[in-house]
Amino acid sequence: MRTHVDEIDWARFIERLLYLFPPVIGVGLIGVVQETEPGVPGLQYGLLLVSSFGYTFLTLGLLVAIFFDARRIRRLPRASGNWHPNPWLNAAFALVSAPLAGVVYLARRHRRFGTRSGWSGWWLVVAVSLATTLFGIVAATIAIILTIPGLLAAAIALAGTIAFGAFPIAIHQDAAYVCTDGDSWRPNPGFYLGIAFLSLFIPPLQPLVAGYYLTRRRREMELS
Repeated sequence: MRTHVDEIDWARFIERLLYLFPPVIGVGLIGVVQETEPGVPGLQYGLLLVSSFGYTFLTLGLLVAIFFDARRIRRLPRASGNWHPNPWLNAAFALVSAPLAGVVYLARRHRRFGTRSGWSGWWLVVAVSLATTLFGIVAATIAIILTIPGLLAAAIALAGTIAFGAFPIAIHQDAAYVCTDGDSWRPNPGFYLGIAFLSLFIPPLQPLVAGYYLTRRRREMELS
């Protein structure tokens, strides 16, 4: 007997929750930076509190979503595939490291069920994020050479905002489109989302991943 819980698209819910992690992390990093310089009294503590609360909320949301999605998959006939995730183990993994658990779960889920695609133009957002990052690197270099603190801060803020807010969503959504509508290349959206998250902590990785992805996409299929 189907219930309201079974009618929820938990996989889509997991995706949307993961999209919120970069902004939550970004707010926390801003709070850390605020601690190192004078500013609005109490602002850094407020930002860190918002980030901590947001991370906790998203972790619990992912735990619940992964549990119910895994439980639904476990109930499917075994003849339909050989992946039968344990709801309790996956939920426990989410409690330990929610972003990692989420991207691993989506990557494994994609291999069996695929990922629903949407807009075909997400590659444009990936390209804009790459261009913005390269511009930020050039502007930051000029600012350091010419000793222009304002330009350095603006360049980092612009590149960081695009990288944190748009790049993970764009590359995940575009990979879902390519693997559904492409001819030969089947990029795993969950894998690329995980790499995009990693690039938030290793900034040089972002332009490398974006550049490789766009080059491979251009070679494998016509940009649409």
